[in-house]
Amino acid sequence: MALQDLAEPLAAIVGPGGVLDRAAIAGRSPGWFADNLHAGLLVRPRTTQEVSRVMALCHAAGQKVVVHGGLTGLVRGATTTPDDLILSTERMTAIEEIDPANRTMTVQAGVVLQSAQEAAEAAGLFLPLDLAARGSCTIGGNVSTNAGGNRVIRYGMTRDSVLGLEVVLADGTVLSSMNRMIKNNAGYDLKHLFVGSEGTLGIVTRVVLRVREKPASEVTALAAAPGFAAVAALLKHMDQGLGGTLSAFEVMWPEFYAATAKHVCGGKPPLPHGHPYYIVIDSLGADQVADRARFEATLGAAMEMGLVNDAVIAESRAQAETIWAVRDHSEHAETEGGPTITFDVSLPIGLMGDYVAAVQGELDGQGRHPGCFTFGHLGDGNLHFMVPTDETDADRHAIERVVYERLEALGGSISAEHGIGLEKRDWLEISRSPAEIAVMRAMKQALDPGCLLNPGKVLAAL
Repeated sequence: MALQDLAEPLAAIVGPGGVLDRAAIAGRSPGWFADNLHAGLLVRPRTTQEVSRVMALCHAAGQKVVVHGGLTGLVRGATTTPDDLILSTERMTAIEEIDPANRTMTVQAGVVLQSAQEAAEAAGLFLPLDLAARGSCTIGGNVSTNAGGNRVIRYGMTRDSVLGLEVVLADGTVLSSMNRMIKNNAGYDLKHLFVGSEGTLGIVTRVVLRVREKPASEVTALAAAPGFAAVAALLKHMDQGLGGTLSAFEVMWPEFYAATAKHVCGGKPPLPHGHPYYIVIDSLGADQVADRARFEATLGAAMEMGLVNDAVIAESRAQAETIWAVRDHSEHAETEGGPTITFDVSLPIGLMGDYVAAVQGELDGQGRHPGCFTFGHLGDGNLHFMVPTDETDADRHAIERVVYERLEALGGSISAEHGIGLEKRDWLEISRSPAEIAVMRAMKQALDPGCLLNPGKVLAAL
């Protein structure tokens, strides 16, 4: 059956306005990449049951399907071709239940992360997952990519906030594992097959999230360090001194800080330019007065030890938001450097300083200035690079080689939190062994033998 022949039976499943043709698709926002919208049809189901019926129809027709959430991914995981059908979760926005006693939240996959955060807060609870795209990324996308973000150092990746999932398989089978318990060792925990699988093994439709008690205090600071050894020592010092309340440790190299602070703060950055490293330090606790006093004492001791050259502690929520804005608004680095490629890697913290210096040096040697804008969630071993490019395939490959090839010897990963998609697929063997890739292929073959779900992403065609 041709793709366009599916429009009428799909409309019978999802109702009026639920199916968009090529012309209507072209008028939508493509997110980060224009080729996200090359598909021939787009379908917008509202429930798991509708997703199941859509997939059963597509399975019978051999129709390939790409799932779209908030389109904030950076590795071309939502790319489509004219022969693809997009399944959008934009109508699946119900927050079905918040259970304060059990500390769980049950949501549909299309719920925007910020909406889930705000709903938890209104119930006196706290959803710790947080990233810069919070206003547009969706819970289903967060789960499918195992998103990381700003608080991984304390609360873990998205996987650590997922208790249960409902997933639709390629043939329309509904796998409902809506577990609400932290402890459940009854056989294989199947949800972990789908968290981080980037829509290649099944379509996440509903999620049970683990939420926490809402913190009563928050202290945010921006510090400047004299060298990378001091940055690594400061992380250990603050984590130990804050007694388990350290919730973020974000580091910015000076080129990145200069670019973002200029746009966020104009001529008045929180700390003056000229320091080798800038660190956002955030603590979440239970007593604002006592927690701030402990924070100030710990940071003061770090200054006496020579780990910190200068620091400012936010005196208000507005000041804290400004500090975070300097870190979060990475798009301003692109404004400074022109078109860039964004990288997301991880490696042992102690090796980061030399690794960044080597990458920066080689990129500088290629005539790029600056070679890269560097920042990241250093507290959990994650770095991001934004590298200026002329946007040709040859230039992209030259940059990728510089960033990725050093990681294999260091035991690093080509993807800390963004996933693989199409963009990193050809470099996967740097971070996964032949045996691991073989098992991945076996899983894909078992769950989606027709390669209908997000074809060609993560793994090349079977």
